[in-house]
Amino acid sequence: MALPISVQGRLSVPVVAAPMFLISGPDLVVSCCENGVVGTFPALNQRTTAGFAGWLEEIETRLAEAGPRPPAPYGVNLVVHRSNPRLDADLAVVVDRRCRW
Repeated sequence: MALPISVQGRLSVPVVAAPMFLISGPDLVVSCCENGVVGTFPALNQRTTAGFAGWLEEIETRLAEAGPRPPAPYGVNLVVHRSNPRLDADLAVVVDRRCRW
């Protein structure tokens, strides 16, 4: 299976760092992306939607300042079960920010 054009040349290995509950955050995501690995984190690791938006801003800013190699993309794990009362608000943040990585 071929990699999408938007990812070609940005990965050192075809790996996704799993979104780990209470462990994954901006530092881990940025480190992964700067080293050619897709970094991910659960939105619920940040305790509020406002905090989640802040993390996205921090990640975007730090990746925009990354070194000479284009960073790997990052991803967010959104829990889409009805037990997640933040789903609509968190999804709105992702859509509003037009997460592009």
